[in-house]
Amino acid sequence: MSIAKGKSSLSFFSDIIMKKRSRSKLASSDSINDSMSTLASFTPNPSQLSVNTYMTPHYPEAPPDPRPATPPLPKKENLKDRARKRTRLNKPPPIPPKEEPLLTIDTDFSHMEDIINTGTVSGSLPGRPSASSSSGFDSSGLSLSGFTPPSPSSIFTDPFHPSSVSAKRRNRHDRRVSPKTITERLHDDTELIEHEWTAPESWAIEKEGGDADGACSSSEESLVATSSRTLDDAADLAAKKRMRRKTHYAHKQITSTSSTKCVLVRIYRANGSYHVAQIPPQATVADLTPSLNTKLRDNERETHKLYLKERGRERILAPTERPAAITRRRLEQAGYDQLDSLDYLAAEDMTFLLKFVYKSQLLGPAAEELNFDNFEYVDLTGCGLPTIPIIFHKNAASIVFLNLSRNPMVEIPLDFVQSCTILRELRLSSMAMKRVPQSVRHSTSLQRLDLSCNRIVDLDDAGLDRIPELIQLKLQNNRMEQLPWYFPRLRMLKTLNISNNKFSHLPSVICEMPALLDLDISFNMITELPEDIGRLTALQQLIFVGNRVSKLPEQCGQLVNLQLLDCRRNSIADLSVAHTLPQLDTLLADHNMIHALDLSHGPHDTAALDISFNDITLLKLVPSVQTPFALTSLDVSHTKLSSLDDFALSHLSALQSLKLDHNLFRTLPNCLGELSHLVTFSCSDNHLDALPETIGSLRRLETLDAHNNSLRKLPVSLWNCPSLVLINVTSNLIDTWCNPPDTSLVVSSISGISLEIPGTPPGPRSHMQIARKASCATVQTSSGQPCPPLVYSLEKLYVGENRLTDDCLPPFMILKELRVLNLSFNEIQELPCCFLRNITKLEELYLSGNQLTSLPTEDLPRLTRLSVLFLNGNKLQTLPQELNKVQSLTVIDAGSNALRYNINNWEFDWNWNFNQNLKYLNLSGNKRLEIKPPTARHVSEGAESGLADFSGLTSLRVLGLMDVTTTFLPNIPEESEDRRVRTSLSEVNKMSYGIADNIGSTGYLTMFDLVQPEFRGHQDEAVFAMFGRTDAGQSNNHLSKYLHDHFLPQFCAHLGQIDQSKNETVRDALRRTFLRLNKQLHDSLYAGNSTSRKMSQVSASTAGTSSLESSYRAGASGIVLYFVGRTMYVANAGDALAVISMQGSAELLSRKHDPFDRREAERIRSAEGWISPKGLVHEEIDTSRSFGYFYHFPVVNARPYVEERQLTEQDEFVIIGNRGLWDYISYQTAVDIARSEISDPMIAAQKLRDFAISYGSDGSTMIMVVCIADLLRSKKQPAADSSMDVETFNASKKRGGKKADIDIQDRTIARLDYEVSPPTGHLCLVFTDIRNSTQLWETNAGMPTAMRLHNGLLRRQLRICGGYVVKTEGDSFMCSFPTTLAALWWSLSVQVQLMHEPWPLEILECEEGKEVWDAQGNLISRGLSVRMGIHCGTPVYEPDPITNRMDYFGPMVIRAARISGSAAGGQIMCSADVVREINARITETGPDTEYSEFQPPQAIEAIRRMNIRVIPVGEIKLKGLEIPEMVSSIYPGCVAGRQDMDLTGGSASASVLPPAKVQWSIGQVRELGLLCLRFEALASGRVFRPYPKRKDSIPLPPQSPPPGSEAGEDEQLEPCCMYGDPDQLLPPLHDKMGELEIMMVLDSLLTRIENAASAMTMAVVAETMQTRGELEERTLGLLSSLVLR
Repeated sequence: MSIAKGKSSLSFFSDIIMKKRSRSKLASSDSINDSMSTLASFTPNPSQLSVNTYMTPHYPEAPPDPRPATPPLPKKENLKDRARKRTRLNKPPPIPPKEEPLLTIDTDFSHMEDIINTGTVSGSLPGRPSASSSSGFDSSGLSLSGFTPPSPSSIFTDPFHPSSVSAKRRNRHDRRVSPKTITERLHDDTELIEHEWTAPESWAIEKEGGDADGACSSSEESLVATSSRTLDDAADLAAKKRMRRKTHYAHKQITSTSSTKCVLVRIYRANGSYHVAQIPPQATVADLTPSLNTKLRDNERETHKLYLKERGRERILAPTERPAAITRRRLEQAGYDQLDSLDYLAAEDMTFLLKFVYKSQLLGPAAEELNFDNFEYVDLTGCGLPTIPIIFHKNAASIVFLNLSRNPMVEIPLDFVQSCTILRELRLSSMAMKRVPQSVRHSTSLQRLDLSCNRIVDLDDAGLDRIPELIQLKLQNNRMEQLPWYFPRLRMLKTLNISNNKFSHLPSVICEMPALLDLDISFNMITELPEDIGRLTALQQLIFVGNRVSKLPEQCGQLVNLQLLDCRRNSIADLSVAHTLPQLDTLLADHNMIHALDLSHGPHDTAALDISFNDITLLKLVPSVQTPFALTSLDVSHTKLSSLDDFALSHLSALQSLKLDHNLFRTLPNCLGELSHLVTFSCSDNHLDALPETIGSLRRLETLDAHNNSLRKLPVSLWNCPSLVLINVTSNLIDTWCNPPDTSLVVSSISGISLEIPGTPPGPRSHMQIARKASCATVQTSSGQPCPPLVYSLEKLYVGENRLTDDCLPPFMILKELRVLNLSFNEIQELPCCFLRNITKLEELYLSGNQLTSLPTEDLPRLTRLSVLFLNGNKLQTLPQELNKVQSLTVIDAGSNALRYNINNWEFDWNWNFNQNLKYLNLSGNKRLEIKPPTARHVSEGAESGLADFSGLTSLRVLGLMDVTTTFLPNIPEESEDRRVRTSLSEVNKMSYGIADNIGSTGYLTMFDLVQPEFRGHQDEAVFAMFGRTDAGQSNNHLSKYLHDHFLPQFCAHLGQIDQSKNETVRDALRRTFLRLNKQLHDSLYAGNSTSRKMSQVSASTAGTSSLESSYRAGASGIVLYFVGRTMYVANAGDALAVISMQGSAELLSRKHDPFDRREAERIRSAEGWISPKGLVHEEIDTSRSFGYFYHFPVVNARPYVEERQLTEQDEFVIIGNRGLWDYISYQTAVDIARSEISDPMIAAQKLRDFAISYGSDGSTMIMVVCIADLLRSKKQPAADSSMDVETFNASKKRGGKKADIDIQDRTIARLDYEVSPPTGHLCLVFTDIRNSTQLWETNAGMPTAMRLHNGLLRRQLRICGGYVVKTEGDSFMCSFPTTLAALWWSLSVQVQLMHEPWPLEILECEEGKEVWDAQGNLISRGLSVRMGIHCGTPVYEPDPITNRMDYFGPMVIRAARISGSAAGGQIMCSADVVREINARITETGPDTEYSEFQPPQAIEAIRRMNIRVIPVGEIKLKGLEIPEMVSSIYPGCVAGRQDMDLTGGSASASVLPPAKVQWSIGQVRELGLLCLRFEALASGRVFRPYPKRKDSIPLPPQSPPPGSEAGEDEQLEPCCMYGDPDQLLPPLHDKMGELEIMMVLDSLLTRIENAASAMTMAVVAETMQTRGELEERTLGLLSSLVLR
């Protein structure tokens, strides 16, 4: 069959040709020519970053084109006439005249199906100019006037050849006519049936008058930082109009911004070569296309388009998009600033961020590459498909599941969608779509649709209501602000996810969808839930994490089928509505503003309740007689509870998990033993001094975690817990471990003699005698008595940092099932020789920080499972040779001992070469240890020559040899990405430091440390850094090692490039170093196969498991400390943090990049990322900034947080650690632990590491402690007594920590410095008192918690500043100080710290504790207000005979107390003697006093830094004293605004002040009154109903109906109702009532309510007695509770 070819054969393409010509004409105007210039040709060499020439507009007349002249086109009039006469309907082309040559259709269907022969068509066009063979631009400039229209061959070409694709019509793979498309037949080869005809969408025919790519493009226009939806809608509605005049629009934009600085952008060819273009910010793709066609299209005839590759996907840029604006925006999202020269950065290789490619339209993988055996489930994620391959057209009827995510297509052919007759699930995620494909609405069988992670603004035109069976719709991470009106038509929709959008309120249409079962609206900006939400009666799951909701509406109680309510991280203060939900199974409400939890009214059926991280001070429970509680999991950790109600807790009998961590408990109720189902109990980080004895009744208890409390001993009943697997009581004050009850421990010697040790000795034992007996015997129970149940169940026991001695060890020796035993940091001097005999199943043994000089060796070979042995921080001089026989050992830490033995004496001493499985070996800190090769004498005696070598340890990951003498350098192995070797000294630039790490349970090396002294050759510069992740896999070591090796060169280079004329600083250098390092890390991973990284040679087995994909998804946190002089810079990205100790107070120097942080969440959302309800970025990453993670770049980038700090003498040391430390130990606790061992930073770091392990850390942990005090002063001074020398001071500290503080009952206080001796002679006294404390105790429920915070703060600061507590009375403290300025330092520190305490919400809402700001916006008051008085002199003193503490008497004490009484809340009032000392040493405006030389330098420096203000008050008459006193008030500079406050609160006037309370409004009191009337009516068996409003005031007869009611004259009132006027039955209420009057009314109403409740209770009891004749146990318990109350 043949068809005549003539001019009419091009009519099908006439619109496109004319459109191209007109565009060329416009583009060749002067305004466009001025915005384009030549491009520089580059070879694909990533290292070549220089820019030779740029592409800018060329306004002058274009030079002659060196290419062959283009033949003239047909007359313009004919083209216009033909276009003007053409109809808008797509019709088949007419038959050409017969005199024209004929084309023969290729009928070889095996290669081309119904496709025109492109060679014949292209050959029929006369005068077609050939493409330039040049790969670059000609030197004559750029000519845009001579545009050649495309030939038909470039528009309608071979679809199977990847280089012959028409980008304009977006051809697909194996393009063919859809089987369902009806085609018209030719009649007599001359006529066609003339009626409307439309090509199938799978043909990708370009429609008339529009641009296929512009209609539904993923345009970047919507990325502008605005939340206005109107702009986007206007742009969408005017799409066609905009496309018709897009060239003119772009021309105007460029003309108006011609002075704007251009951006350098790399534009690549398909072959990898590139050009650097200088593009104006407003230039669009349409403006650039003519120039790109001229310079980048080599010899190719196909139409090219500009592609953007980013985030693992590729798409075609729409003609209206602006590449320069996209480049700038992406650079800002990646962390760059304008100071980083954004206009020039893109000229470099930025392919890790984005890549512009100008090429013909690719069709993705060939059909033969898509091998599918089963077409029911098709996953085409990330295949780069612009359309559906033909193979799936053939099998469309079989597809049930189709995933097209991460492909560049913006439309799906309608004929394909209609062919998918059984399609049930369609995923179109991460496709950068701005609109939903129009064809989706025609998939009538669709049930699940995923449109997440796109740029969809609205769904108005999506037509999703045409999908009748849609049950699941995912729309998270888009840009929607409202939902379309038709959503209620989705009758079958069960699951809707609209999280991570821009909703400011819940769309009202959702409340009209009663079939919804699962609704997720997390991470929006919703401030309230509508009342209509109660209409969703079928809803089972409601998730709105990370919004700003402050209240649950009452209508939420109508969600009768709700099972999961997740309202975490909002501002909700009341959960009472949630407690009424009858089917609620799980309630998650952590990180809200809840201050009281009342479980009295439910939820009775809730199984899990998490209200952690709230300000809860009250947990109330009045159980129901009829319905027991089904609660199985309760988490109230990180709240402010100080007590638990005994009766309330006993009724939670179904509890299986109870978490009370991080509260203020001192005791726990005995009813804890009644929770018979309890499996996990955690009460760590409290102030418990004992556990209830009834805990032994918990038969199912498996985990007991009570670390970091103040326990003195554990209850003996614990031996009776048969299921207990783990006990963690680390960081307590335990000095006794009870023997099993009702049994005796028998010590059987090897000779057969039995020695019985009583379980409870009647008198003091001889320590030496018992220790000697136990050292040579085996401990077991007496003959005939069974072992207690705990012996057979306990597997993990953590008792580190207690006060255990050698006498406490025998009970541990019978725990034969132990796998983990941690006895670190106790007072153990010697282990019995048979200590390990029965515990042979040990896998981990921690003995760090004791005073051991030897190890029991007899039973060491029996520990065949032992893999971890920590011996650091002892006094060991040798290690036993028997360790060589424990072949299972993989971790040995013997650092910071006194090892000094000959390692070649392998017959008697341990040598590492006999433990070939070692992965971690630390010998750092043994300054007397020497590792040297064997001498000739040793070799002759049989010693092996390789005993000093480490090369035999092929599995070794960490080798620590800091401060160890190594004279044989070849024996030290080389460091690699799988091995870390430390051989340096522990001092850098006069700063001592220590490092401790742990490879974790995985055994992989994922953390690398970096220490560089004398950085850049400067003696005052040093760098400390840390790179890696805690819970990373093996592939992460390459990233960490790369950062470790390349940071210093990069940082040095950027420091040298600082331009001070642009105000650039070290902060800019650090930021650029992090960003550049991240880019180079990417380039090193993807440099190509030829430059792929070399695997580690340490372990061949592990090297093979690494892959490019795992590295692509891996990441590493980083933190850097840069010291230059007395300035410290800290930069971090991720969760590695630094904390500084400033005179014992912890201060965070870095920032944890948490996705839950609102600042980070906003940045993530602006970068088109999203956060899951679990707090993970893209459901994968738990940090928002990090190196690596290029799969999620730039949402997760490496831009660091940078802090600059000027060091002072108050700064002591810095702790650097990853999340393996900070997730388990608080900042202040870490400082306290390290400060107790700061004389040796290595031991301090090891102690922190060991504590982190004891607290639960099992990942890779790394800790560095840098003592910066050595940098600031030559030798340390004691905290409060400058006359004491350093050696005496350090010795006293060690004594104080063990002996002097033996009577301290608080673990936190006992960990601090010793308490100073009672001052005598001339001293300074300070009295403190809380303002209005009496009223606060009476009316404020948060006062118990607040008092414990207040007392803890004052006692802590006393230890730091060197004060002595004389006595306390109520909330008042009397303290003495050896010097005046130490007392002033303490007082000022307390006043500042009080504002930063985590006060309960009740305190912050009352008048005495609310936040107060001065005129400059500075916070000057928050929380409890404390008055202070200071006076110095010489009092009379003597010890108290009862407390044995020093007490003071005399006029000096009276005067100090009266001065304190004259102060107001928040004031420090001091006498004239104190002011004289201030003038002498602080301001230096007065002469020295006789005591000035004794003032401590630390106090002087600290007071000066506070910039104090001394305000003279004048002479005042003190009560009981004749001589008036000249007093002055003193304020820290940060709260100097207090002097302008109306601070009242002297002791004389305290009684007349209004009572402190939470504010009540008149409306709230009236509501309480109505509740009171209802209670009273119910007590009489009736229901209260108020009268409706009536005009007259005459009361109605008792039996008459209420006015206005529908009851007739003869109708009587119901006897079950009581009618009345609330205004007459309640006390008078009006808006002008005072606070005292309101309190009186409240008291009256509460009394009436209690009476009514008691009456109803007695009625229930009476009814029970009548029906059953006796009372149930639950009823008796209820009565007893009422009696007790």
